[in-house]
Amino acid sequence: MNKFAMKCSKAVANVALAVTKQNVNSNCMFVMYQPELPQSAAMLKKKK
Repeated sequence: MNKFAMKCSKAVANVALAVTKQNVNSNCMFVMYQPELPQSAAMLKKKK
């Protein structure tokens, strides 16, 4: 059971990282509101 829990937690962490990367590199479609992201997520931003 412990190996299964480790595999599941790694999968959840990978999905969370992918979603955060996508969120950091996109803009809000609405002009009036885009929530501020934590500074720790800023290091995931693509460099131009």
